[in-house]
Amino acid sequence: MKLHEIAELISGELTLPEFKDKEISGIGKIESASEDEITFIANPVYEKYFSGTSAGCVIVSKRFNEALYQRLDDRKLPLIRTEDPYLSFLTLLDIMSPQTELQKIGIHENAVISDTAEISSDEVRIGANCFIGEKVKIGARVSILPNTVILAGVEISDDVLIYPNVTIYQGTKIGARVIVHSGTTIGSDGFGQAKNSDGTFQKIPQKGIVVIGDDVEIGSNCTIDRATMGETVIHSGVKLDNMIQIAHNVEIGENTVIAAQSGIAGSTKIGKNCMIGGKVGIVGHITICDNVILTAATNVSKSITVPGMYSGYRSQPMRAELRQEAAIRSLNKKKP
Repeated sequence: MKLHEIAELISGELTLPEFKDKEISGIGKIESASEDEITFIANPVYEKYFSGTSAGCVIVSKRFNEALYQRLDDRKLPLIRTEDPYLSFLTLLDIMSPQTELQKIGIHENAVISDTAEISSDEVRIGANCFIGEKVKIGARVSILPNTVILAGVEISDDVLIYPNVTIYQGTKIGARVIVHSGTTIGSDGFGQAKNSDGTFQKIPQKGIVVIGDDVEIGSNCTIDRATMGETVIHSGVKLDNMIQIAHNVEIGENTVIAAQSGIAGSTKIGKNCMIGGKVGIVGHITICDNVILTAATNVSKSITVPGMYSGYRSQPMRAELRQEAAIRSLNKKKP
């Protein structure tokens, strides 16, 4: 692909027009890209590699530091300036590094499929040793990779990709363009136990379902529990990292992202456009409003009603957390 074609594709500005016909054959990291590869800088941390890169072109922000360009001395390195170099690079990545076919179109001979299942005839892929239960509905262009189990009554919309060894319990509804990574379980029983007078526990039946919206991605080894009654809901655009626990009747708002090893207890509602760091713990039966950021290892024990960034053991506003930490450290410096 020629540089002028790349610039047009990502709506960027090529700085050296004389390089417009230069051929780019691949994509690389700025530290190791070769002359026929393109790379990008979106984070200032990587600007230190700019003067030494061997890349044939670099995608940068329109606000890129001109002083860095002067360090190239007489070397001419074409740049493509865009509003968001990271998103521009992702666009290019999809085109120049297409994903290899994970599964051939069709149903593997070793798959076990109920006679009552409804499966689209449009480019569906079902791998070896998959189990598809009664009255399951599978949309167009769905890929279900080997050893996946889909129990009765599950509904899967178009263009869904399910990686190997996923288990989807009965009644689950999955929207379009969802990606589910290996080892994840969707729709298992919520942790409901009632204590009897003699100290033993009695299981509370979990009769609800899980509903997942469109364009959701769920990482490896996540668990999303079915509702006790009603629905556990993952709204459209949510992105879940690996090893996340979502308990019964939780609701996660649109375009919220959650990093690895976080846990959300039952019946909690999380708003839209939230960012939740790794190892965050959230108690049950609370509400977190839209546009909240929880930094890594924060513990949330009460509802959050004001957008902002929260940190620490008691999930207070981040500035308050930093002041408290500074005050505690200063105690060690005081003389007795």
